[in-house]
Amino acid sequence: MIYITGDCHRDYRRFGMQAFPEQKEMTKDDYVMICGDFGYWDLSRETNYWMKWLDNKSYTTLWIDGNHENYDLLKELPVEEWHGGKVQKVNQSVIHLMRGQVYELDGLKIFTFGGARSHDIEGGILDLKDPAYRRKKSRLMKSKRFFRTIHVNWWPEEMPDEEEYEEGTRNLEKADWKVDLVLTHCCATSLQKKAFGEGDYVSDQLTDYLEMLRNRLDYCYWLFGHYHENRQLTEKDYVLYEQIVRLPDREGADKG
Repeated sequence: MIYITGDCHRDYRRFGMQAFPEQKEMTKDDYVMICGDFGYWDLSRETNYWMKWLDNKSYTTLWIDGNHENYDLLKELPVEEWHGGKVQKVNQSVIHLMRGQVYELDGLKIFTFGGARSHDIEGGILDLKDPAYRRKKSRLMKSKRFFRTIHVNWWPEEMPDEEEYEEGTRNLEKADWKVDLVLTHCCATSLQKKAFGEGDYVSDQLTDYLEMLRNRLDYCYWLFGHYHENRQLTEKDYVLYEQIVRLPDREGADKG
């Protein structure tokens, strides 16, 4: 069984037994997948508690990165092969699915590509090394404008680099451009524009890359987070937030 949900931001209460009773029938060979902004922010006591809590669940937790992860911490996790693609393990059953990978899970081919550009930073990005940091921070807080600080709550790695784009393309070529599921954090440019307008969300290199994939890929379902909505956008494309949905089994996926 595979269940999928949207952004968590380190709030994992939706996976409690009362909210998610389906887990009673699940094993470590079943999966809950999270479409980015998982909440791997620090090595605090709170983070350690929740990682152990998830590790003790009956199922395995899989997540892609969003635009609110601590990429400095992610760099410290070793990379290994798992079900045909590269992963980083927080522990044995909390696993980061890396960008541009194709995995074989539960009889399905699953392509993952995390990352997104932060839109809630109209006040800009501050640097702790800047001599004027305190003054700039004070001014922004008084004006109530959203801002972030590099290597504190914002990382340039929220956006992929060329090597990650190229690796994703290579792996899809190996899969003959056919997968059952695509799991991303943001979505393709045309879908983003149609579904969410041109206010906070603007096109960029990543949404354009996903647009190229969407035009070439043969896929059954594409699920993503980022936009804090639960909505079916087309017969194949879904945006998720707090809702947890079950992916059809292989037979259901083949029917599309």
